[in-house]
Amino acid sequence: MSQDLLFLTGINILMAWSVYIILLSGSLSFANGGFMALGAYAAGVFTMKWGMNFYAALALAGVGAGIVGALLAYPALRTRGVYLILVTIGLSFIIQTLIQNTDYVGGVRGMTGMMGTTNWHVWGLIAIVGAGLYWLSRSHLQRQLDAVREDERVAASLGFDVVYLKIVCFAAGACLAAIAGGLYSHYMVFINPDHFNIFVSIYVVLYVVLGGVNNLWGPVVGASIMTILPELVRGLASFRPLVFGAVIIVLLLVRPNGLLAMRLRTLKADRERSA
Repeated sequence: MSQDLLFLTGINILMAWSVYIILLSGSLSFANGGFMALGAYAAGVFTMKWGMNFYAALALAGVGAGIVGALLAYPALRTRGVYLILVTIGLSFIIQTLIQNTDYVGGVRGMTGMMGTTNWHVWGLIAIVGAGLYWLSRSHLQRQLDAVREDERVAASLGFDVVYLKIVCFAAGACLAAIAGGLYSHYMVFINPDHFNIFVSIYVVLYVVLGGVNNLWGPVVGASIMTILPELVRGLASFRPLVFGAVIIVLLLVRPNGLLAMRLRTLKADRERSA
């Protein structure tokens, strides 16, 4: 596997996890491509124009996107189902349009000159985020998120702050997507708004659906397959989209709940097992 393919696989895993975190609370976001763009451009501005340290720029870009995500989440999460999907798609278009019309970051011409990312940065972050999600899967917070995802009214009756949990998950997903964007921009050297169009958000959601939404390894499997598979069929040239689409359809028909449909053992399950 080439270094570039290894890097893109890692970025897509991080992006898939950013959607998975939001899904933990029962919400679905198609805005993560937009938050990736925010992180990519913000980190680029911090390092190229403000002379900031690379790591500080990534952290600040992530925190900033998380705050923006939390502010946007409150009105967005008042909607449900297809309406929430439409709102998040609209957010992605708004972010892309704002970047295209901002000369300070290059507008439609894009931004260039960012450097500093290596595969060690990406896969090191994957290890940290993976460890955090594994801890979450065995914590009391996971049980609260399960309750919110299954039935918000019941969760609220149990005393859980449903709105707070949804906003925290949305903000955390936006933060992770922005950090992935910052890593992406500092590896690719050049970026423009077309790198973060709505198809990025759609593909990221598809990674999670294909791999399975019930545990943290599903997004890893889905992102890895959908990143590596196109490279394996590259030699088919014009038939590549057909083969790629056919494989996705077959997998979704065979495994409608994703390739990894099982759940990780929760804290409650562990206690029942020990009893």
